[in-house]
Amino acid sequence: MISTKNLQLLPDTGKLRAACKSMSVLDSILCQDWTYRYYSYNSEWAKAEEFCEMRNGEGGQLLILFCEEGTVINGFSVEAAETDKTELQNLLPVAFHEFIFGEPVNSAGTTFCLWKTGDEEWQSWSPAPEDDHSEELLSTLNGDPVTYHKWATEYFKGTYKESGIPLTVVTRIFASEPLTKELVTALVDDLKDWELLKEDLDEISYPYHINR
Repeated sequence: MISTKNLQLLPDTGKLRAACKSMSVLDSILCQDWTYRYYSYNSEWAKAEEFCEMRNGEGGQLLILFCEEGTVINGFSVEAAETDKTELQNLLPVAFHEFIFGEPVNSAGTTFCLWKTGDEEWQSWSPAPEDDHSEELLSTLNGDPVTYHKWATEYFKGTYKESGIPLTVVTRIFASEPLTKELVTALVDDLKDWELLKEDLDEISYPYHINR
């Protein structure tokens, strides 16, 4: 499992960005109420910057920035001890300082941080790696549709079709296949708001061919 002590399964920036988009698309179909979603994605966070947020509903949170310099992940767990980020200032590349030490990260809090620039390996900072709860927060970030499928089947129980979430559909969306009405209706019996879905897809910048 991915954690601040084990970064081998964390994908490179391109695959991670695609996975975050795909999970946000699937979340937007399985739960149209943003309040109860796990993943959301903003492809126009700022100039040349994209942003992904994960909220587990229990106070745990990941805030992920994709930018020209690389990727940085801010993790916060309510179960981890309060942290002083002074040491992180000396370790973190300057390109990520505004994000990690500004808003919304400053208000959200930080219990661990991961970053990657260019072709460099992922780096991590955690004042208490044995007890930062990073494994549970990072568990779905390995870019594997099977991992998301297993997690979503439990988390979104009651929102998808009685026959279950088809792994084939999850795999197709993880492959960035344009979203169609066929794929949506394979996941849910009745999508309440197709226009809202289109707005979500535009914000994520995910391709779609939906005619209503």
